[in-house]
Parts: sequence; C-alpha cells; structure tokens
Amino acid sequence: MAELRNLDLNLLVVFQYLLEERNISAVARRLDLSQPAVSNALRRLRAALGDDLFVRTPHGMQPTPHAERLGGPVSEALALLSHTLEATHEFRPAHSQRRFRIAMSDVGEIHFMPRLIELCARHAPAVRIDSLRLQGADLRREMDAGRVDLAIGAFEGLGSGIMQRMLFRQGYATLFRRGHPSAHEGMSLKAFRTASHLVVSRAAPYGQVNQALEKAGVALTANFSVPHFSAVPYVVSTTDLLATVPHKLAAGVAPYFRLGMLTPPVRVPALQTNLYWHRRFHRDSGSQWLRALVLDTFAETA
Repeated sequence: MAELRNLDLNLLVVFQYLLEERNISAVARRLDLSQPAVSNALRRLRAALGDDLFVRTPHGMQPTPHAERLGGPVSEALALLSHTLEATHEFRPAHSQRRFRIAMSDVGEIHFMPRLIELCARHAPAVRIDSLRLQGADLRREMDAGRVDLAIGAFEGLGSGIMQRMLFRQGYATLFRRGHPSAHEGMSLKAFRTASHLVVSRAAPYGQVNQALEKAGVALTANFSVPHFSAVPYVVSTTDLLATVPHKLAAGVAPYFRLGMLTPPVRVPALQTNLYWHRRFHRDSGSQWLRALVLDTFAETA
C-alpha cells in the first residue's frame, strides 16, 4: 500500500487506455484531454513504475513486458472499482457520462448502432457506446473482467456465468442490383447455382450460409469474396454478383443502394440473435438500463 500512496490512481486509467488504443491521440480523445496531458501522464507513470511501459514503433505505442504483466490486474481492478462506484447510486441516464462497450459483428453495428445512438441522444445525451469485435475465449475474458458490458449476436462457448436472452430469429435474403440479367424472386436453383456470387469469407458467426451455398452446389472458391458484410452492398450495387446475407441486413441496405432482394433457393437454418451479459453485473443499474433499452427496441415476440 505504500507504493499506492505515491501513485495517482488516475494514471492507471491512462495506462489502461494506452493498452487498448496504443495511440496517445486516441487516448486523449477518449479522456477529453490534450495530447501533452496524456504524454505527461505517461511520463509520470514511467517514473513511478520504473519502466518505459510503452515504446513508440511504426505500429503504435507497444507495451513493454512489464506493461503486459500489469495489464490484466490493472484492467480487472479498474473494472471492479468502476462497477462498485456505479452500484452505490441509481443509474440516471439523463445525467450519466458512462461509456458502455458492446461486442457485436459488423452486421450488428449496421443494425443496432444507428438506433442505439439515436436513443442515447434522446434519453442519455452524455452516455457513449463503443462497439468492438470479440469472439470465444477473448470475449469471455473481457466480460469476466467487466471490460465488456454486453454482447449482441450469435456467440457460442461463453460458458457458465454468462446470462442471455433471445432478441429475434431471422432467415437470409439474396441481394442483387436492379437490372440484373437473371436475378428475380422465384429464381431457380439451377440459375442461382450458375450465377456469380459474392462470398463473405469471415462470416462468423454466420458461416452456416456458406455451408448451405456449398451444399447446394455453389462453388465458393470459384467466386469473389470479401471478409466482412459491410462491403457487400457497395460491391453488389455495381456488379452482377449475388450476395446472400442475413435478412435484416438485406432489408436495411436494399433501399439505400437500390438493390433487389430474393429468397435464396437453398435451405439455410434460421439465425438466432441473443443478448448476453455477465451474471456479476446482472443487478448493476447501468447494465439493467442498457439491457432494457436493447430489449425494448429490438426484441421480437414469437
């Protein structure tokens, strides 16, 4: 405890954000500080801990081995302290400046983020939401540590201690540009199979659509691919490629990109989207508010 008395605990927040961002300018923006103020905080941290902590490289501020060892304990301590302080009073969205972190895919960002931002602007103007990409053990570790408040999507293997609630189930739709020479509702499997497709190669957790296409005879390796769904409408709108995507994504982007939609002539299992949160924060008033916001806005009744 003697060493703690000599350390401004606010510096640990700077340390945590540097671990996440690896960039002084980004940390300054998150903390609403000037770059010199963040640099000064890093200087004080180095002096207090007797280590460089972060070294400037072409790939950003990279942590030293000592900083890596400190990262986990510091993150867990800050998360516990933050949630403890939040729990001491009722969360008031109209006055809170809390920053929530939600794990979701690029499809999730397209579907959820615009509405969540609109609702925050209306009911919680100083609340901020960060989305991030995490899966499996990495997501579980961040939720255990309290560094991720919610996850929205189709995540597997999160294990015990993670609570969940179904939001909705959806099928898939195939997008095509208006004026496409052969695409239309009721398109035959033969025509669908021989058409050129745009494949989303890193579709987790939506890989089942690629399995269904392959099973139906669509040669995935012979077609074009992109790693994420967010690029799909831009590509499809200017080519004769077909792209089979989750139905809500298709319905959301089709009007903006002047795209047509058809029901794919292949059997694809319905996709279930869930809301996940850690049992430790089940009664946290801020988490309860955010969960209620998501459920009230997006949950569909059977």
